[in-house]
Amino acid sequence: MEGTTGLAVATPRPFALADFRRLWGVGLIVFMVRWLEMLAVSLFVWQATGSAFLVAMMGMLRVLPMGLFGAPLGVLAERVEARTALIAIVLASLSTSLALALLSAAGMLAVWHLALASFVNGIAWAADNPVRRMLVGQVVGPGRMGQAMSFDVGSNNASRMLGPTLSGLLFAALGITGTFVVSVLLYLLALHAAVTLRFRSGRAPASDLGVLARMGEGLRVVRNSPRLRGTLIVTILFNIFGWPFTSLVPVVAQDRFALGAEATGVLASMDGVGAFAGALLIAWLARPAWYARLYVGGLALYLAMVSAFALAPGPLAAGGALLLVGFGQSGFSIMQATLVYLLAPPEVRARVLGLLSVCIGIGPVGFLALGLLADALGATAACALTGIAGLATLALTAPLWRAILAPGEDTRT
Repeated sequence: MEGTTGLAVATPRPFALADFRRLWGVGLIVFMVRWLEMLAVSLFVWQATGSAFLVAMMGMLRVLPMGLFGAPLGVLAERVEARTALIAIVLASLSTSLALALLSAAGMLAVWHLALASFVNGIAWAADNPVRRMLVGQVVGPGRMGQAMSFDVGSNNASRMLGPTLSGLLFAALGITGTFVVSVLLYLLALHAAVTLRFRSGRAPASDLGVLARMGEGLRVVRNSPRLRGTLIVTILFNIFGWPFTSLVPVVAQDRFALGAEATGVLASMDGVGAFAGALLIAWLARPAWYARLYVGGLALYLAMVSAFALAPGPLAAGGALLLVGFGQSGFSIMQATLVYLLAPPEVRARVLGLLSVCIGIGPVGFLALGLLADALGATAACALTGIAGLATLALTAPLWRAILAPGEDTRT
């Protein structure tokens, strides 16, 4: 599948390309709004219900659509012009935040509204890999994909520094209404960037194969590649044992450390600080030969520091642990989409990236388990146990994923 401008083979650095800057800008804003809204929703639900389980379920509903729709979205992404799809995704998210802002301003906002909105936003998130990140690879070319993903994930991590802090300040000053109003304004900027994108991806040639058959082709590619298979297994482990704990950071901050909304926002941003620093180092120093080690090692560090955060004696130590959580996540998250993009054959990349979204979408299993554990034992104990369980599972499943560390299978360029 080639766009009308063709694939960039020998490209300049990513930020020299105007379309990469636009795609990066869309990602930065979408990431920012995601973190801004997640903290505000967690605070609102915790204050309204006092249930750590319901707080965790809000995070789960943002991930669930990846498991449900990631694979078909990967197939459909091949049949729709990618810029058009990106505009539709941003519009859907903008409309959701606008509806929540209006409901809140009218005093009608309820927990079920936030649950429904989280699910709708999760659908947009599920489309990010096969649409926007696929576009990033097409614009910069495979030779610059690792560097481009470092910048892209770096923007996500920068948003994790700014989003929770800004959300805490807005929530304290203006309540949840102000958070959603800011979200709408930010989405308008993302919409402008998407509309002005010049690259056109084109569409896959017509095929007699249906959606299920094309999904099957993507699955066969993964099954026949030990490194792709291992990459997706590690992704599953992260999303069961790693990612869910972020939904309970505000609960631990307020319940254990008795922090206010502003301080909770600062604490919740600490992993973003570490992840941003890690992304800068990876963009500057990382070489393709290191990609797999950064991927697996990043997950191991992340899980260890999840338990360290939960067991920290005070908020300063907890913030230090979250810095290292973010540092580990930078290695994992940058290399996740990079490895999948480089290892998958070009003709099925969108479908394999859709399968990556499915593996991310297995996360609701972790959110559900963590929520039940938090209600039974408390949020602090739940976070400590999930990090330990994740490390043990990573070690026990090594035979299933260690192929990604083995030399000899070159990534595709």
